[in-house]
Amino acid sequence: MKTIFVDADACPVKDETIRVADRYQFQVVMVSNGGIRPRREPFVETVVVPAGPDEADKWIADRAGPGDICVTSDIPLAARVLEGGATAVRPNGEAFTSASIGNELATRDLMADWRAANPLSAGGGGKTFTPRDRSRFLQTLDRLVRAAVRVGEGPAGA
Repeated sequence: MKTIFVDADACPVKDETIRVADRYQFQVVMVSNGGIRPRREPFVETVVVPAGPDEADKWIADRAGPGDICVTSDIPLAARVLEGGATAVRPNGEAFTSASIGNELATRDLMADWRAANPLSAGGGGKTFTPRDRSRFLQTLDRLVRAAVRVGEGPAGA
């Protein structure tokens, strides 16, 4: 059974992920450093990793492979799962691609350097998560799961 891995700390689309996974009979693994409640759905596993930088990311990257999907906002994690043959999608519905991940990593690094060099005017926070983002996420995740099933990577083709 193929899996949807969720970088669950602060993920705003856990319920939506479970809804799509249930429809297509995918397993869901919610990975966090703690603080999330286990789910009652039998196809949802909650994994709590040790505290530490990027422990959840390492756990997911070590397990995600072809046919799997990763829900994350973390660009380095997305790069690692793409490298391993999995698919990655942001909670706002934007899919990471092999063609764009290099630019996204470079931009992330450039912005980190800029914030470090200019801490008083670094700007703050990310974009607000909107209902439109949630809707786009549902559409994108549904499309990615259907694609995995069509190519025989999901449970319907196993």
